[in-house]
Amino acid sequence: MRVMGLEFQEGNFLGLPNATGSPDIVVLSLPYELTVSYGQGTSQGPAACIEASGQVELFDPLIDSDLPSGKIIHTAKPWDGEGGTLVEQLKGIENYLEKWFDGRAFPLVLGGEHGSLPAQMRALSNHPNLNNDLGKLTIVQIDAHADLRDELDGENFSHACAARRSLDEGVGKIIQIGVRAYSREENEFIVNDERVNTWFARDFMSPCGGEKVWRQLLDEISSIKGQVWLTLDIDGLDGKLVPNTGTPVPGGLTYWQTVEIIETLFSAREATIIGADVAEIVPGENNNVTQFTAAMLATKIIAAHISTL
Repeated sequence: MRVMGLEFQEGNFLGLPNATGSPDIVVLSLPYELTVSYGQGTSQGPAACIEASGQVELFDPLIDSDLPSGKIIHTAKPWDGEGGTLVEQLKGIENYLEKWFDGRAFPLVLGGEHGSLPAQMRALSNHPNLNNDLGKLTIVQIDAHADLRDELDGENFSHACAARRSLDEGVGKIIQIGVRAYSREENEFIVNDERVNTWFARDFMSPCGGEKVWRQLLDEISSIKGQVWLTLDIDGLDGKLVPNTGTPVPGGLTYWQTVEIIETLFSAREATIIGADVAEIVPGENNNVTQFTAAMLATKIIAAHISTL
């Protein structure tokens, strides 16, 4: 028993049972793993995150309440891996998500490798707030990597191309936070493409002037207008917090910095956050820190959304 009157439901996010009625939040699992280039195991990430979420405290001070705080949080059946080729699998992901991206419930997607992002954007294009115009959308991307390569190992839909392909789908703007591992090609893209605004980790993590840059970053987040999708690749956090993710990179965001970004984004007065994903979750064999960190952040996203209702 975690909340008065609600029995723990194994296999559901936070152990919350699926209630009758229209959900306010839907948790969607994408056990997708096809183009990983280093560490493996992202296909096991969503289930591990959901299992870990059963140990996350339900109280959140932002809403001064236990989750679900009077709302219905529905855990959907996972995507079944439909399709054989990479293109077919991405189409299967798009089909799986479309019925949930209808504007009625807030979608929180658990992944799975970040290469699914373009398929998420295709599914999102039918959202009533966008009306088939992804140019209205800003993606806020927390990530160690820019994901702006045109291809990696001959594959245009690699996880390393997720942001680039999302722009190709028509996304209007991407704000990147925490980038610290990127190629010359990606650096040139960042410099030359006005749709991309990248906040490098070294600038706001620096002991000399970093705090000033951090405040400037939060000011930009607060001033975002219009429709927003939050994509949180957990390798955006420092590697010691997510040691089992595919490519953990030192020098990243702290947990509390990530929480501050989430809370600042959802409190932005002229922004409407229409969904989010937490990607590149990989369970550890000898510890649970990666999936537990992911579960904590996913829970924070849900609480931040509820704070806007």
